[in-house]
Amino acid sequence: MMGSLGEKNWNDTMLIDAHIHLDQYSDTELDKCIPEWQAARVGAVIAVSMNLASAHRTLELKKRYPDFVYAAIGYHPEQPFPHPAEIEEIFSLIKQEKEKLCAIGEVGLPYYSPHAGAWAEAYGELLGQFAALAAETDLPLVLHAVHDKAEPALEIILAQGVCKAHFHWLKAPDDVIDRIIRCGYYISLTPEVCYRKRDQRLALRVPLSGLLLETDGPWPHSGPFTGKRTTPLFLRDSVATVAALRGLAFAEVAASSTRATQKLYGIPEACSYM
Repeated sequence: MMGSLGEKNWNDTMLIDAHIHLDQYSDTELDKCIPEWQAARVGAVIAVSMNLASAHRTLELKKRYPDFVYAAIGYHPEQPFPHPAEIEEIFSLIKQEKEKLCAIGEVGLPYYSPHAGAWAEAYGELLGQFAALAAETDLPLVLHAVHDKAEPALEIILAQGVCKAHFHWLKAPDDVIDRIIRCGYYISLTPEVCYRKRDQRLALRVPLSGLLLETDGPWPHSGPFTGKRTTPLFLRDSVATVAALRGLAFAEVAASSTRATQKLYGIPEACSYM
């Protein structure tokens, strides 16, 4: 959905992709695309990790694009439960590279995996450990916690005293969404907001001050994005949709999302206005 952007100079508005798996794009693709994304006024991306190998790749990308890539290290829960040695190395890497990181993630509880039930207890304990480290290091926590896993994930991070958290691509009951909002945590929308009613309702429920925009690239999206490679360029379609839904100017929604992402992840304002 493009709609009326409601802002004459919308091309001057900078955006930040609040959640992307940048390590899953090839070096050749990134060398070509990142300058194009920047030219299209994408000022930064929050690059999350899937596992230990992904974490090292993400840190390499942070080194190559230091003013564009903001790195997070974690272990995605929709995978076989990690070996204790990998967990130990991930925690060690987070502590070792803390100054290069903007967050811990992607972490959370499994829902889609066919083995989610068998791994539930172990992943709950692991999320508690990640949450404790987030509280200790004062790093935000990037959460994969959807549907009936959102509430237990919320209880776990609250028990560990986590102050800063981002529930990415959230799908949860309204009462759980409202609790997350009251706790001061952040919620993000993907390009699904352009074509899915559930996400459009969420866009109206979350205060702008706590609403982030992400692509979760290279995860493919449907609707107007069918058959297209997911990139941060999709963010402008999401902004246009949220602006139309809320009766606001494109620039107001874009600026709010950018400010919220900067606040949560400690991104200097200058980095989004090159």
